[in-house]
Amino acid sequence: MNWDQLLSGKRFGMEEYDDRKHDRTDFQRDYDRLIFSSPFRRLQNKTQVFPLPGSIFVHNRLTHSLEVSSVGRSLGNTAAKELMQKYPDGSMNFPKIGSIVSAACLAHDMGNPPFGHSGERAISGYFSEGNGKHLKNKIREEDGRWEDFLHFEGNANALRLLTHQFIGRRKGGFALTYSTLASIIKYPFSSLLAGEKGKFGFFQSEENSYVQIVNELGIGHDSKDPRKYVRYPLVFLVEAADDICYQIMDIEDACKLHILTTKEAIELLLNFFTGGRLDRITKIMRMAEDTNEQLAYLRSCIIGLLVEECSRVFLEKEEEILAGKLYTPLIELVTDQAKNAYQECSGIAYKKIYKAKEVLDIELAGYHIFSHLIDTLTEAVMNQRHAYSKLLLQRIPDQYDTKAPTTYGKVQCVLDYISGMTDIYALDLYRKITGMSLPAV
Repeated sequence: MNWDQLLSGKRFGMEEYDDRKHDRTDFQRDYDRLIFSSPFRRLQNKTQVFPLPGSIFVHNRLTHSLEVSSVGRSLGNTAAKELMQKYPDGSMNFPKIGSIVSAACLAHDMGNPPFGHSGERAISGYFSEGNGKHLKNKIREEDGRWEDFLHFEGNANALRLLTHQFIGRRKGGFALTYSTLASIIKYPFSSLLAGEKGKFGFFQSEENSYVQIVNELGIGHDSKDPRKYVRYPLVFLVEAADDICYQIMDIEDACKLHILTTKEAIELLLNFFTGGRLDRITKIMRMAEDTNEQLAYLRSCIIGLLVEECSRVFLEKEEEILAGKLYTPLIELVTDQAKNAYQECSGIAYKKIYKAKEVLDIELAGYHIFSHLIDTLTEAVMNQRHAYSKLLLQRIPDQYDTKAPTTYGKVQCVLDYISGMTDIYALDLYRKITGMSLPAV
């Protein structure tokens, strides 16, 4: 791969307008287009890890995405600066890498359903062990890809949301640049290769779109498995920004919710530093008596450290990345001190945070609500002449194709609708269709 071809301002679905000139760069326009969109705003009412806040503020998908975007811009700008020095006659778009990464970071979670990762598991569970199992043969008989539903993936759903022409919408979906779209695909292969982890990058319905993107940008096939593509280089920076944010912010949120003590949280965060740097950071931290201020200072120091480390690794591995031969996330290649501290945070998060009662409660509720909604709406689109189905289908917005000619298309219509819901909307709809609550008269 080469940087000149990789950094393309051409817009997906709007290629004929490629020569239009604006005061903002194409990638800045991507950022603005995303941040003003309805799907992005809905992230404010989607669970990140903890249930949506009551009196204590914790991260939701919106605040997480904004923070990831901020970190991503720093990573991209640092990488761009070094690449311009390394290739003084290189791509004219090197200075724009920060804008590409920050826009992609805004979009990276837009395909995630409500109720955090439990939403993804509920969808997959419905088709693997729930009432959706009976659709398997029918979907396959019609040449539909059953695995798209068996391993429902928010990353693949983001590509669909951003590129699909929903009813009444314009060609190309959001019409983002090819470079921004490529930057969100962490798993550049189909669901047929999802494996045990159930990770993949595009649904059958968007496979041709992704092929169009890789051909435009010159992204090749994986030498280890020609059925896969190699990662677009800036994916590594988007992934690093996400890794940096969610792990550190989860520790901070857990402390606010008293899942971790302040002492435990501070000790975990101080582990990233040694020697004189540790002494200096500890001294400055103790200048503030407020524990929230202390945690905020440590968080900023760690983000600075990890941005520095991940940028360094990206630049050291640049040739390997361009050759499509790097498979390891940047966060796993940082110095031993930072890596060990990060892994300790991950271990504590898994043991104490992700299994906390508050987190399990939202997963249990989300799983039940999702299963019922999928079951009821799928039954409606598959049996549209039934009286109840006719009523229920009127709740589905016109942009979703309830009259799709295939079973695959009908199921995808239901998942488009459900995955776009907020936690609150999904709960409200569940209560109404089950008769648990009635509108005021």
